Amino acid sequence: MNIYISGISGTGMGPLALMAKEAGLNVCGSDLAKGAVYDELIKAGIEVYIGEQDGKFLQTKLAEGVDWFVHTSALPEDHAELMMAKGAGVKCTKRDDLTEYLVEKLGLKMVAVAGTHGKTTTTAMIVWASLKLGLPVSYIVGTTLGFAPSGAYHQGDQYFIYEADEYDRNFLKFHPWLAVIPYVSYDHPDIYPTREDYTAAFQQFEAQSETVIKDGTNEYEIKLAGKARRQDAALAVKAILKMAPEINADEVVDILNQFPGVGRRFEKLVDGIYTDYAHHPEEIAATVEMAKEEAELTGRKGVAVIYQPHQNTRQHEVREGYKDAFVGAEKIYWLPTYLTREDPNLTVLTPEDLIADLSNKNVAKVAELNDELAAELQQDIAEGYLVILMTAGPADEWLRKKFNK
Repeated sequence: MNIYISGISGTGMGPLALMAKEAGLNVCGSDLAKGAVYDELIKAGIEVYIGEQDGKFLQTKLAEGVDWFVHTSALPEDHAELMMAKGAGVKCTKRDDLTEYLVEKLGLKMVAVAGTHGKTTTTAMIVWASLKLGLPVSYIVGTTLGFAPSGAYHQGDQYFIYEADEYDRNFLKFHPWLAVIPYVSYDHPDIYPTREDYTAAFQQFEAQSETVIKDGTNEYEIKLAGKARRQDAALAVKAILKMAPEINADEVVDILNQFPGVGRRFEKLVDGIYTDYAHHPEEIAATVEMAKEEAELTGRKGVAVIYQPHQNTRQHEVREGYKDAFVGAEKIYWLPTYLTREDPNLTVLTPEDLIADLSNKNVAKVAELNDELAAELQQDIAEGYLVILMTAGPADEWLRKKFNK
């Protein structure tokens, strides 16, 4: 079967492409720019076109034969490739349909990790421990991993560990053998108009799962920095013991205490500077706590945060939650909101608007991604601060270019 994936090199689609290739499907695709998984795709021998998605590359592939056109949720209905694929009579779906197909085709038991916060880290922890223990697992994680590819399948695998995203109701496509839910609080108001809609979706997800684990009480000797990360690890232990009850819990804990982290989740770029995907008040508070513990463990004097909010629509929904989210940070550099999929009727909230709501606004200042900010951060590092960026936007790329030499 020939699969064409539009938006192939990002953390959502790239791991799926890797798994599909290892499962024996012919995979290729396109993207506007090289995403986080681009290098892994090339290494796996997957053909990727980078540049304007005007349909010219897809046209060459249609001539060779395309059975299935898979695209990201972000692709608009008038996208050139999508319109061309539909016009050619090719089957067109989002990623969840291909994921479901692979799980059924390969006869895998799905271990689906879902939640507003913690799902990427928890998924990666289960993958890390499974690989260390030699369990027969395939997986897809929505980020880059330093210890393995972002997606994999091997002949004879029994379990499929999957980061099940609630955005666009993607996770409701599945009926997992095991559902792991780290933390749920309201998010994605562009998809779920009310808190009740969001809660109902997770209730449905639980109802269509064979077994559910969502108690992250740390009853083990987990020593990772940050309460949230310890709770994620506790869930990972419970998931592993469900998959392989013959394994001793202490052995799993020892492995998880060596967990190296994942891309964009408290990822260390160089000494003293980290990047994290946190962009929701609860995530931010948990990450600040983690950063404070890490600063103490590494002998740093405190925490300096650079924050780039994501989506103005979300800012209107979560604004009140910011009040105490940054408590514990000695410095806050607040960037303009990264605007995507916006409601044109909403006033764009400025950094000044959002800083005004903070209980510790005296340590916050408006900033831009420029040389002035880079110089300030360099000084913070020199003075002994742990510097951490929190963003789901392009500030991560800027930070890497400036500091990840």
